[in-house]
Amino acid sequence: MTELTALGKSPAPAARRGPRRPRRATALNLTAVVLGLAVWTLLASIGVQGLPGPLQVAAKAGELIADGTLLDDALASLRRVLLGCLLGTLLAVPIGFLMGWYATARGLLEPYVQFFRTIPPLAIIPLAIVLMGIGEVPKVFVIFLASFLSSVVATFQGVVDVDRTLINAARVLGASDRTIFLKVVVPASTPFILVGMRVGLGSAWGTLVAAELIAAQEGLGFRMQQAQLYYDLSTIFVGLIAIGLLGLLMDRLLLLAERRLTGWQERR
Repeated sequence: MTELTALGKSPAPAARRGPRRPRRATALNLTAVVLGLAVWTLLASIGVQGLPGPLQVAAKAGELIADGTLLDDALASLRRVLLGCLLGTLLAVPIGFLMGWYATARGLLEPYVQFFRTIPPLAIIPLAIVLMGIGEVPKVFVIFLASFLSSVVATFQGVVDVDRTLINAARVLGASDRTIFLKVVVPASTPFILVGMRVGLGSAWGTLVAAELIAAQEGLGFRMQQAQLYYDLSTIFVGLIAIGLLGLLMDRLLLLAERRLTGWQERR
């Protein structure tokens, strides 16, 4: 008999409560989607500024899927976002660790990070065009910048917020700085890094439409801009929904990775 049972507390209710929260969250999510579609249908039915209804948008999405346009645009946008986010994260994490672990690096790098963090990545587009041309490089660069700034600040804050008690305890036990960094600082900073990646991913998708204004020939942002010229609201809605779904899917994957990598954290 376990101690829990000996105290007269049955573990069964706690075990039963485990799966209930995800089920309740899923039910609430589905309810929100249904309510959103109902409100959208209502607004379209009363003719709000020519707003297309869900069925009209679904029909347009079917056309774009059938001729391959939506798939090509989605793949082009996804490639740019993934490349920009990957490069941004790969550079941001080591810089964030340097800033958080070494006071000298913090003093040298923090002014630049904070300066560029106040400049919207969209404001860099004219400069990127002049310096990098109109190919793929400036598009990826502005997306990279959006994800980099979010990730570097999150990583830096994660290192700074590591509990000093853990570091001091490791030093008392004879751990070297390298061991402390790898065994204490990196694991404790991982939740911050992953949150920074999620924020950076949102910023990257938010920058995508403007980035694809740089002489793009394909992409969801490009397709939406073309549809704007012809007042094709259905295509614009298809682009918006595609961006939202892709962004949501990528965010859920990062959230899953966060739960796997930070399973030691106490959660509510």
